Amino acid sequence: MSSSADPILHPISYEAFLADVQTLARKIEQDEWKPDFIIGVGRGGLVPAVYISHQLKLPMLSVDHSSKVPGFADELLGKVAAKSAAGVRLLFVDDINDSGGTIDYIRRLLGDNGCEAGNLRFAVLLNNSRSRASVDYWSDMIDRDVDKRWFVFPWEAVGKNETIVAEALSVPERLA
Repeated sequence: MSSSADPILHPISYEAFLADVQTLARKIEQDEWKPDFIIGVGRGGLVPAVYISHQLKLPMLSVDHSSKVPGFADELLGKVAAKSAAGVRLLFVDDINDSGGTIDYIRRLLGDNGCEAGNLRFAVLLNNSRSRASVDYWSDMIDRDVDKRWFVFPWEAVGKNETIVAEALSVPERLA
């Protein structure tokens, strides 16, 4: 499956991933704001969240936003919002802030459920400077207007190449 319309796949090595996690953990540690929980955003944020949870010695929760199972992630986010309203500080971790859709959705749903914004932060390995959503911590920055690569994280690399290409082609606005 190869044509000039295929995305430019950019595999991220395990070593590069580990270095990015360590960079992100250092940035979080150096901030005065300290999370009580790390929350992995499924699917892509679960692996980095586990690593960061271990690195910072903090408990981890997870919300599987990517499953698109009606009500599933929303119900969990409602419970998480209640924790933040009670003073618990939450750090959401995802692999990439590309369009900002996931982060916007999570922020909106948390806000609708009484989340205290001061108790909420977002961290990503890769941040798009053109994203409509901002994050508090990131390891690397890209400009999606210039950088059209499709980043393949180590946990995705075990998938079939045609599946990775199909996923990339499902969001052509990020590649064009």
